[in-house]
Amino acid sequence: MAIVTLLRNVLKPSIGWLALATPLIDLVLRLYVANIFWKSGQTKIANMDQTVQLFEYVYQVPVLPPAFAAYLATYAELIFPILLVLGLATRFAALSLTILNIVAVISFPDLNDAGLQQHIVWGIMLLVTLLHGPGKLAVDHWIHKKYWDE
Repeated sequence: MAIVTLLRNVLKPSIGWLALATPLIDLVLRLYVANIFWKSGQTKIANMDQTVQLFEYVYQVPVLPPAFAAYLATYAELIFPILLVLGLATRFAALSLTILNIVAVISFPDLNDAGLQQHIVWGIMLLVTLLHGPGKLAVDHWIHKKYWDE
């Protein structure tokens, strides 16, 4: 029993410090993945004609017409990262970017192993945000606290 007490006395403060870091880690995850998609959206919108051509001739997006898919992907990559950064409609933004990420993997036939690994990491990061929520450093947290916790 003394060992359990000793471990508790040693580990409890450490775990407390880790718990304090959780909101910051949640924010870092959101900022990191938002940056990835934002840069991709910036690249697409910089030359929409070329982006549409890529969707017509290179990417094999199922169901959607290439031009529509190009514009949809571009705007998704420009809107949802902003929501992630703010922590506003965070789970919806994370879900939307998760779907976009999956479609990107499915529709790009020349994706190499390194590219696939990157998409998996981004997917895991989005999944953490989707399942865990945005954390305390988010507009969603403030809204929840103000209007749901009355």
